[in-house]
Amino acid sequence: MPTLSFVHLKKTYTATIATDDVSFDVRSGEVFGLLGPNGAGKSTLLRMLMDILVPDEGSIVLDGQPVTRAERDRIGYLPEERGLYRKEKVIDVLIYFGMLKGLSRADAKARALEGLVRFELGEMAQRRTDQMSKGQQQKVQIIGTLLHEPSILVMDEPFTGLDPINTVLVKDLLRERSRKGAIVILSTHQMPLVEELCDRVAMIDHGKLVLYGDLEEIRRGHGEASVLVDAAGPLEGVPGVVRTAPAGRHTRAFLAPGTRPRDLLATLAGRGIAVDHFEVMRTPLEEIFVATVRARTGAASVPPPVPVAAGPGGGVR
Repeated sequence: MPTLSFVHLKKTYTATIATDDVSFDVRSGEVFGLLGPNGAGKSTLLRMLMDILVPDEGSIVLDGQPVTRAERDRIGYLPEERGLYRKEKVIDVLIYFGMLKGLSRADAKARALEGLVRFELGEMAQRRTDQMSKGQQQKVQIIGTLLHEPSILVMDEPFTGLDPINTVLVKDLLRERSRKGAIVILSTHQMPLVEELCDRVAMIDHGKLVLYGDLEEIRRGHGEASVLVDAAGPLEGVPGVVRTAPAGRHTRAFLAPGTRPRDLLATLAGRGIAVDHFEVMRTPLEEIFVATVRARTGAASVPPPVPVAAGPGGGVR
């Protein structure tokens, strides 16, 4: 299965280092999350992949070989900024995008109409793009990105402006491309979507790679062990509990190093404290993200966010 490798990439704009010796791999058949705060260097990495920018040092290779022009033509790139021709008809814009990627006019039109129907925009084909809402424009750009069935798919904030129904559709499309063996890179600030979609992630901050690897391994290596508890008594001062925080209807109890969730449950039972709810919590990626950035900038530690719903397997989304 193909692997796309970013190798020791460095890019400098005058006095600003946009990326500084960044290396990571993206495998086909996975959805890979590229994360980082604004200005971290994510867009620079994606533009170097697209050959819009040339790295000062390093390279981007596919299975160890330089990415060729033909392989770049197989990339589907959705930039964060909208790039539609505002005075043109939707169908004409999509046909043009498809032909740029090597499709015949007939194939481009057929795939464009199919995509518009799938996104419930079939009646908009003859409308000018500047007559559409921002969410509709975003859907048109996504359709254009997927027209040529790219083998490398790069999506920068694809969920912007989408309602819940179309968010589900785009998630399904990303999974569909990865199942077909495509290399899929998702850049977004929406951490719950990263947790739901991504197998592995890389986080960039101030041009440096600060987190990289399997999402669950990152959770285990960087998150604090905690549980959600609904108990008849206070948890403050209970052995094994470092601190507590409200979490909706429950209390989030952070465990001392070496304390296992079952140890705390046994302690509560031994003290005669009734427990109505006890759930091991998976550390939210957003919490790890914010804590990592603040630790690098010397800011105070991040307070734990309030979980909104329990996910399957004891997790919290």
